Amino acid sequence: MAKTSNYDAVRAAWREKFLQMDCAALARRFGLQLDDGNLYVTYFSHPFAISRRTARITRLDRPDWEIGFNLEMNFFNMFHYAVEHPAASGELVPFRSVKRAYPFESAYRKSILEPLAKLFTGRVPQLRDAFAALGAEPMAQGDAGGKLAVIPGLPLAVLFWDGDDEFPAQVNMLFDANITDFMHEENVVTTASDAAMFLAEAAGLSVPAELMGSEIE
Repeated sequence: MAKTSNYDAVRAAWREKFLQMDCAALARRFGLQLDDGNLYVTYFSHPFAISRRTARITRLDRPDWEIGFNLEMNFFNMFHYAVEHPAASGELVPFRSVKRAYPFESAYRKSILEPLAKLFTGRVPQLRDAFAALGAEPMAQGDAGGKLAVIPGLPLAVLFWDGDDEFPAQVNMLFDANITDFMHEENVVTTASDAAMFLAEAAGLSVPAELMGSEIE
């Protein structure tokens, strides 16, 4: 008999939790679409469907796309941990100012900001194209910047300064001050990883392993 991994066990447990959730209430709570078969989530401008029968998640614009562990947990944790009436504040803040997320800042910088800056060094046009492809609102800061929608109504901004002979490229992210009303603080890091991953994908670049938290286990 094949041994079940810890990831598989956690996935199975969270799928079972989702199947016990009131999908109509989730749809009202997060402003989502719902039909008899699925709950629909637009995530970084990509359409996803969660089966109400199996809790399996499908990316509708790329049905063969493998749903990684972190992305699956982002969805289920959001439904479980969000406050009763989550609402964006309209104020964008750096990671260190996100409520309860400070212990994860080192991992966030090393696993997301640093590889993302390296990936787009010398590739400002590609990054701008990626922002456009994801429907981002352009931002004036940096050499390229855009405000993405994690889900409709919940923004996440990415700002990029290209490198030169003296300084390496730098990237920063800004989060809605109420983002932890929508998700557990640990999921702020994996959500940032997904933002980076989707930008790389939209730019037509190979996604570095460090940014593939939603694609590998």
